[in-house]
Formats: sequence, structure tokens, C-alpha cells
Amino acid sequence: MKLIKYLYPLALLIFFYSCGSDDASPEPQPVINNNDDEDILQLPTTNSNPPVINNNDEILQLPIANTNPGDPGIGSVRNLNSFDFVAEMGVGWNLGNSLDVVNDADLFNTTKTEWGNPLPSKAVIDKVAETGFKTLRLPVSWRTNQNPTAPYQIEAGYLQRVKNVVDWAMSNDMHVILNIHHDNEWLRPVESDKANANARLKSTWTQIATYFEAYNEQLIFEVMNEPRLKNVPEEWNGGSVSGRRIVNEYTKTAVDAIRDTKGNNSNRQLMITPWAGSAINKAMDDLIVPNNDPNIIITIHTYFPFQYALNGEGIWGSDQEKADLRAEFENIKQKWIVRENRPVILGEWGTRTDKIPTENRIEYAKFYVEEATKRGLLTVLWDDGGNIGLLDRRTLRWRSQTQADAIVESSLIKD
Repeated sequence: MKLIKYLYPLALLIFFYSCGSDDASPEPQPVINNNDDEDILQLPTTNSNPPVINNNDEILQLPIANTNPGDPGIGSVRNLNSFDFVAEMGVGWNLGNSLDVVNDADLFNTTKTEWGNPLPSKAVIDKVAETGFKTLRLPVSWRTNQNPTAPYQIEAGYLQRVKNVVDWAMSNDMHVILNIHHDNEWLRPVESDKANANARLKSTWTQIATYFEAYNEQLIFEVMNEPRLKNVPEEWNGGSVSGRRIVNEYTKTAVDAIRDTKGNNSNRQLMITPWAGSAINKAMDDLIVPNNDPNIIITIHTYFPFQYALNGEGIWGSDQEKADLRAEFENIKQKWIVRENRPVILGEWGTRTDKIPTENRIEYAKFYVEEATKRGLLTVLWDDGGNIGLLDRRTLRWRSQTQADAIVESSLIKD
């Protein structure tokens, strides 16, 4: 594949205009409210057809974010080992069910609001930072705004919209975890899909990494979210031997693509995960760190116990339940921190806010974060704005301020 870098945005826009039909209209761009207290991400109207990016399938455009020296988050990546880096990050929060929204009924015509949340706003990020959260995990599904055929071009306007949210977090001096989220439909870990998936994954991360190369170490790339084969018995049970092997291949493809973009991406901290983000031993044991790269962090998702955390069943807090959760954390610590010398981020955890009484959620959250922190595991709360939602993004009020404060305070304890 021939790679050509275009100066962004002027040359890129000229290319769009020149290669389309005579009556083609320009790509609609995001409109951002200029009031800093009410900046809201606006998505342009799209249509139900795959985005047509250019007429030359052999040329991959590589736009670069428009940044200025001195802007928050812009600069060289500091040379920190991964443990020191994670220690700097601070407790995190997920902007879930937002830019990761996928409308499978009409894939290329999503408003990114179909799952019940308003569009992202600076006010939401400001509120999260004001409460004391130091890390923003930004889940993004790219297939809604990406050509599904080679060279798998991502819409430039979509990269810009993702950048806006990254910049809102950087203006609050937060770390940002940027990922590939609900893209499992084209990242199936099966032999028949492997060639195309590897090509698309390489292209996707080449574009993302090139676009954000100017950002400093506060921007982290998480190469895949819960990679797995959907709707099979082993989906949430650690996967199959062949499936885990292919996940490793995809992981290496992504890591190599990012590193190949050079510059800040040569030693940017990256996050990788086992099959489905699982803490099951066979999934963790089979995960291979590509190239023994020193700047790689392991991320695990553990809604533990599942019946309570995600199903909202019962009241949590018996001595046995506490012992079981400690054992879950200890197993993760021993595998990665002790034996493999890799730091760990618990990239998703949380509880049902629609079924579990508030006081019990607070008790669980405090215990969860304290016990994880004691073992050096950084926690990033999953917040989908709905059944597992803690922040009401419309009113900018926490459904339980006490729970939000308890999460932040519990993350500050010392061993």
C-alpha cells in the first residue's frame, strides 16, 4: 500500500474537492459552540451509504491533527517506565455509550445518540475532572465513519470530532485512553477473516497514530477492546486456543502499526488485553506482549462478581464475597505485576445503578477501588450513562455524589 501524507487540513480538503464528481459537496465538518462552558460536539448529517473517501483505492490519506506548540497535551513523550507512568495517571472514568455507539440497522447513519446519551460536551469532561477523576477512557467505534474496503480510510471529520473530546480532557490535565471499541464485527479472530482484519487493523491504527502523533504521553492508545468472537460458547469463558492465538496476532499488528509511525509513537504507552479483556487464567496466560515492548500496559475488565455487578442481583458485602474479590485482584497482580513485570489498568468495572441500592453500591465501590489500589491496579469506572451510569450527562449531576467521591478518595490510599 502506498502511503502519502497530506498537509492537513488545507491539502486534504483540496484533495476531497478535486477527486469527487462535479456536483459533490464537501464533507460536513463539526460545529463547536464557542462558549467554553457549553462546548458540545456536533455531528454532521450523514447518509446510509458507506463513506466514499477517495477514488483511488491504492492511496491512504494520512491527515495530521492541527495543533500548536504549548497547547495542553502537545509536546514530546517523556521517557517513563510503565509502572511510573501508571502511578502518575490517577483514577479514571469512561465516556461510555457515546462515540462508541454503533447503529447496526443503518451503520453509516448514526447520530452517536441512539443509546440514550447526548453528544459529548466539554461541560461533561469538566465535571468529571472537577470531581477528581484524572484519566478519561474514550471508547470509539471507527467502523461507522470508515470505508469498509481497502485502504479503509477514516473520515477526516470524524478524527477531528474525536480530537475535540481528547482536547477537552487535555485542557483539564487528564490522561486519555483512546481505543478501538465496538469493531468486533470486522476484527473476528478466525482464520477466514484474518487477512482482511489484519490489513484493516494496520490501516486503522496507522491513521489514528499518525493523526495524534504530536500529543505527549498523556495520550495512551488501547489497541483493542475485549477482542473476541461473538455469540459462541467461549465468548466470555476465555476463548479457544486458536482464537487466543489470532488475538495475539491482531495485537502485534496494531502495536507494530503504531510504532511504525515513529515520532512520539515510538515510545508512547500502549495498552493490550487478553481475549475479551478477561481475567480468566487461560486468557491471561496466553496473551503475548508483542516484541517484548517495554512500554506496554495490560488492561483487564472485571465486573466481579458478574451476577451482582452487571446483573444487579442481591446485596454484596459478606466476608466470603470480600475474600473472593481480593482473590480476583491478587490473581491479576501475581500474574502481571509480579511474574510478568507489567503494570495493570482495570479499564472497566462498575455496578448497576438501576437495580442496586445506593448505599450498597457505595460500599462495593469503596472496597473495590481500595483493594485494587493496594495491589497497584489502576481503576477506570465504566459509565454508560444508563443502567451502569453514575453521571447524568444532561443535568451534570452525579446520581450519587457520595459514590463518585468515594471512588476518588479510595484511589488515593497508600499501601
